[in-house]
Amino acid sequence: MSKIAAIIGRILLALLFIVSGANKFVDLAGTEQMIVSAGLPGGLALPVAAFEIIAGLCLALGFMVRLVSLALIVFVALTLLFFHNRFTDPMQGVMALKNLAVMGGLFLAFAHSQMWSHYYHIRSERKGEVATRAAEERAREAEMRAARAEAAAEARHTAPTPTATYADVDGDGVPERVTRRRRWFDW
Repeated sequence: MSKIAAIIGRILLALLFIVSGANKFVDLAGTEQMIVSAGLPGGLALPVAAFEIIAGLCLALGFMVRLVSLALIVFVALTLLFFHNRFTDPMQGVMALKNLAVMGGLFLAFAHSQMWSHYYHIRSERKGEVATRAAEERAREAEMRAARAEAAAEARHTAPTPTATYADVDGDGVPERVTRRRRWFDW
């Protein structure tokens, strides 16, 4: 269930970046003007928009989640530093808190991806151990079957052959053949 929740959370976080990047593509001139007004060099609107869309798609699809989430954390931190640094303005304060929350979500995406990566590593390592143990168990079972077969063959060769006993049952001097009845039940 946590895997499904993490996927939904990743998609929702990615949607934020995809929509933001698409809006930057739609209004490249306005984005460029906003970047220059923040004191950054011009010509960054197109790379920033492309980065947001590509990183958002990678995050949504689960491709290189740890690397992408770290890159987006740095991107959001730089956005916070350059664009939402006036905390006395209520609107900028809200935007700064939103960016901090997004960074928290990206840290959670990173941690969840790291956890599953570690789980898959342990599982693949454990598969090898289980396969080795199963092979040892099969070898032990084969040895047991061989030992049982050998013991049964030896028992057949050394077992006394059943002989009939003769006794004079009716007293006429001629011994009659007496065979013991087999006991099927031990009562």
